[in-house]
Amino acid sequence: MTGVYLDGSTTPFAADGPVDILALLGDRSTLARRPAFHIEQATGAAELTAYRRLRTETFVHEQGLFSGDDLDDRDADDRTVVLVARAPDDTVIGGVRLGPVDDGPDLGWWQGGRLVVAPKARGPRGVGAALVRSACARAEAEGALRFDATVQTRNEVLFRRLGWQSVRATAVVGTPHVLMRWPIDRIAAQVTATKAALGPLLAALPAPPGYVGDDGAPVPGTDMIAACDAIVPSMVERDPEWAGWCAVLVNVNDLAAMGASPVGLLDAVGARDAAHAALVLAGLTRAARAYGVPVLGGHTQLGVPAALSVTALGRTDRPVPGGGGRPGHVVRLTADLGGGWRAGYRGRQWDSTTCRRTDELRTMTRAVAVGRPAAAKDVSMAGIAGTLGMLAEASGCGAVLDVAAVPRPAGASTGDWLTCFPGFGMLTADEPDAAALPAGPATGAVCGELTAGQGVGLRWPDGEITEAVTSTVTGMGTA
Repeated sequence: MTGVYLDGSTTPFAADGPVDILALLGDRSTLARRPAFHIEQATGAAELTAYRRLRTETFVHEQGLFSGDDLDDRDADDRTVVLVARAPDDTVIGGVRLGPVDDGPDLGWWQGGRLVVAPKARGPRGVGAALVRSACARAEAEGALRFDATVQTRNEVLFRRLGWQSVRATAVVGTPHVLMRWPIDRIAAQVTATKAALGPLLAALPAPPGYVGDDGAPVPGTDMIAACDAIVPSMVERDPEWAGWCAVLVNVNDLAAMGASPVGLLDAVGARDAAHAALVLAGLTRAARAYGVPVLGGHTQLGVPAALSVTALGRTDRPVPGGGGRPGHVVRLTADLGGGWRAGYRGRQWDSTTCRRTDELRTMTRAVAVGRPAAAKDVSMAGIAGTLGMLAEASGCGAVLDVAAVPRPAGASTGDWLTCFPGFGMLTADEPDAAALPAGPATGAVCGELTAGQGVGLRWPDGEITEAVTSTVTGMGTA
C-alpha cells in the first residue's frame, strides 16, 4: 500500500509505519533532489489547527503583536483559502491565507496575510517564498485582478525580490507595515496577444476618417456597412457547429455596434471533407435563422485545413463610431448575463445567445441604433477591459472602469468576465444624462468614464485605481 506526495514520490506502508522505498533501494541521488517540503490547500480541521497554532506561537508569543490569539473575520469566511507547507513527515511547517477582501460579492480584489513559518523551517529552504508564490498563483487562478498584502516592514525586501510592488506605509496593531501589491497582468497580456500588433500591420490600409478601428466599415457613397470576421481555425477544427454559430454572432454584433440593421451574410468555409463542412454550415445556418439574417451566398472548399470567415452587410444612414467619445463621457456596459460558460471554453466564452429567441436577439442588436450613443464597440477578443481601451484609444483619451459597477453574471469571476468573449456585450460612451440602451433581456449599467490620457484603469471600492492597460491597445490611433 502506498501514499502519494504532491511531488509525485510514493511512500509504502509497513506494519509499523511508513517506509521510504528510496532509502531501501539506496537511491541517494533521487533522495537528495526530493523537495524538503510541499505546499497544499488545508482542507481538514487538523491542518487548520496546526496552521493557527503556528500563528499563535509566532504572532502572539514570539512577536507580541496580538494578545491571546490573532483570529479575525477572515478566518471565519468560507471563501478564505489556507495554503500550508508540509515537511516529508507531514508536519505543517508554514502557512498563509488568502481570499476576497470584502464580505459582499467577490469583486476580484483579494488579500493575502498571516504568512507564518515555523522557526525550525526558516532560512535557506525558502518555505516563506514558496508560500507567497503559491498564494499569488492561487489568487490569479481564482480570477483576482488585484492582490494585496500588508507586510511587516522588515519583510518588504523579501516581497520585492519576489516581484511585489510597495504601495505605501501603513500600520497593523500599531506595528509598521507596508501595503504591497502583486502585479497581475492578465488584461495587459490579453491585449498584447490579440490587438497590439494591429497598428503596424494595418498602417498601409488606412480606415475611412472617423472610423479608425471600428467594428464595421461604411461603404463609400452608400448607406451600407460591411463587417468581416474570421473564426480561429483551431476552434473550427474541434467545434465546427459552435464555430458556425459564432461566425454569425460576431458579425451581427459588429453591425449592431455601428447602429446598422443586418441585410445578409456571405460565408467562406474551408474543411477537410464534406462531413466537417456540413457541421460548420449547420451551426451557421442555425444562427442565421435565430438572428433572422439570410445567408446570401459564399464559398466552400474541401480537402483543406479548417477555416471560416463571414462577411456581414447592414444598413444605416448614421453610423455610430467607436471613436466618438471624449473625456467626461460615462461608460456603460450592456451585456446579456443569461446562459453560462460554453462547454470546453470555461473562463473564455460565455454563451448567452443559443438559448435566446429571435425577438430577444433582435432587440439586443438594435439597441445601439435606437439609443444612438456617442460611441459604441461590441466586446471583442480583447475582453471588456481591452475593448474599452480600444474605444478610448479611438476617441483619443483614456478610461476608468468601476469594477464593482460592471454587470456580471454570478457564475463568472471578475478576471474571467473582464477578459472573456460574451455572447452579447456592448460598450458605449455618452453624456452623463444619456438614457440606457433599450436592450431587452440584456443588463446595462454605467460603470466608468472616459478620461484625459490613455490606457484603462480599474477603480476599486476603496477608491484605488490599478492599471489594466497602460497605453494604447492597437496603436492605430484616434478615429
